[in-house]
Amino acid sequence: MSEVERRSIDNLMAFHSAPTLLGVKCANLISFDGNEETMAEYLREFTAKLSDSGLCAMRLCKCRDRTLVYIYNEKMLSAWLGMPQVRDLLSEYGYTADMSMGGKLLRLASRMNCGSFPHEIGAFLGYPVGDIRGFISNSGRNCLLCGYWKVYENAEKARQTFKTYDRCREILFDRLNHCPNLFRAISKEENI
Repeated sequence: MSEVERRSIDNLMAFHSAPTLLGVKCANLISFDGNEETMAEYLREFTAKLSDSGLCAMRLCKCRDRTLVYIYNEKMLSAWLGMPQVRDLLSEYGYTADMSMGGKLLRLASRMNCGSFPHEIGAFLGYPVGDIRGFISNSGRNCLLCGYWKVYENAEKARQTFKTYDRCREILFDRLNHCPNLFRAISKEENI
């Protein structure tokens, strides 16, 4: 992959997944267009360089000329998916308590379709269950606040979370301006 391609992917990853890359959020989903081989090479490198930190990346689906990449912190995601209210929500969509996290991710990937997302995707992105249920019951309308997700409960808490996510993005882009690549930028120590 060329240096221009790498920098472009680094910037997209930083913009769309900074909270996860900096350990604040359990997961993010990013849509990429372009060469599938280049993306596969980047994801192999991501896994090789960041697996010790608990960060993982997987191609969730490929639709036409877009690739959806799921970035997650394995420990944080496991803890989140293990919460009773999240387990209850996921059970409504066929996820069982005895499924491994890998099994759950494979099921999620199998439920992805071009142009539509299964409702439970919000659980895999760490969204509050009340907001996921609010989105479903309101068909995506009538939210209290729209930011990183549509908020139906506790708008003030969500507003603070959005500010934290914005701060993660600022920090990571600042690091990228001083580092040769995203992998080095992630490894820098700094309080958020």
